[in-house]
Amino acid sequence: MDSIDKIVICMQALAQELELAVPSDQAVRDIIGLSMPLAMAQLFPQFSDDERGHMMGRYREHYLMLNGTPSPLFDGVETLLASLREQGYRLAIATGKARAGLERILAETGLGHYFDASRCADETHSKPHPQMLSEILAELGVCAEKALMIGDSLHDLNMANNAGIAAIGVNYGAHSAEQLTRAEPLAIISSPIELLTHL
Repeated sequence: MDSIDKIVICMQALAQELELAVPSDQAVRDIIGLSMPLAMAQLFPQFSDDERGHMMGRYREHYLMLNGTPSPLFDGVETLLASLREQGYRLAIATGKARAGLERILAETGLGHYFDASRCADETHSKPHPQMLSEILAELGVCAEKALMIGDSLHDLNMANNAGIAAIGVNYGAHSAEQLTRAEPLAIISSPIELLTHL
C-alpha cells in the first residue's frame, strides 16, 4: 500500500500539535518499517519512553481518525499476489506495524487470504533484527536459501541480510534506489509486477 504520504503527514502533524521541531519528509521516511517505539526514539530522542508512549497514542489518533490521506494499493499488487499464489509461492508479511494495524489493513483490502504467515513489530524484535523472518521461516518450514524478502526500506533489506535471506528492493516506497543499493539486494524493481521477471 502507498501509505508513505499519510505516515509523513501524520508524524509531522503530531510534532506541530506538540509544538516540536517538525521532522523533514525524509526523516519520517527513514523510520518507516521500524517498530513504533524505535521510530519515535529516532525522531524524538529528547523524550523519555513514557513520554514517547503518549506520543504514539496521539500519532495513532492522527493516523486512524484525524487524517484522511488515502493509502491506495500500488497498481498491480493484487494481480501480482494472485499470480504468485497460482505459481505455488507461499507468501508472508514481516511488518513494522502492530498486529492490530496489520489486521485492520488486511480486512480493509481483502488481501489476507493471500498470506500464509505474518509477524508484526509488537510480537518480535523490530527490523533490522532477523527474528521476524526467522520465525516465519520456522512456521512455514522453509529454509533461508529458499526465501526471498521484498522490501522498500533499508530496514527491510538489512533484516533480510541479517537473516541470511536474499532480497529485492522496491524503489517506489520509503527509500530510493540509491539508498536501497547500500544493502546489496539482488535487484531493485520499479513496479509490483516487475517482480515476476526476477523469479
